[in-house]
Amino acid sequence: MATTSDIKNGLCMKFKDKLVSVIEFQHVKPGKGPAFVRTKLRYIETGKVVENTFSAGHKIDIVRIETRTYQYLYQEGDGYHFMNNENYEQVFIEGKMIEKKEFLKEGINCKIIFHAEEEMPLIVELPDFIEAEITYTEPGIKGDTATNTLKPATIDTGAEIRVPLFINTGDKIKVDTRNGVYTERIKS
Repeated sequence: MATTSDIKNGLCMKFKDKLVSVIEFQHVKPGKGPAFVRTKLRYIETGKVVENTFSAGHKIDIVRIETRTYQYLYQEGDGYHFMNNENYEQVFIEGKMIEKKEFLKEGINCKIIFHAEEEMPLIVELPDFIEAEITYTEPGIKGDTATNTLKPATIDTGAEIRVPLFINTGDKIKVDTRNGVYTERIKS
């Protein structure tokens, strides 16, 4: 059994019979009274963030997790199929476990975090950047690059993002999946 001195960012543990991940922590030793650890925890199932204070030396139950690379294959109903790149084993993931699923594109490699003892998938992490093709946007005007004005555009995954005025339908772009922002145009 571990104690609060083992807490670090990214640690996965049981908290009130649910799995949580430590987002940030701070060890505090006030002038008067005992030391304590202030934490921000994210519930893995729901994504809800809570703050909690543990007294120094408090026992915590660490959960062993593993990160594996899987390739996204296709969507079926409300779930998604992924394939392990090493042994070609397929796994079905519910849509609620995937953040930013509007950027899922067939063939991209994602990281899936598993509860190691139970072999249960917990979270699907998309790559930070994807390459996408613009399927629809209003036509751009040649030379319209001086301002930082953005227009709406739809990419081939179906997600809607904002792009600069000079981007046209059919252009390939790089998109940051963490915040859904256009990064750059890809020269072909």
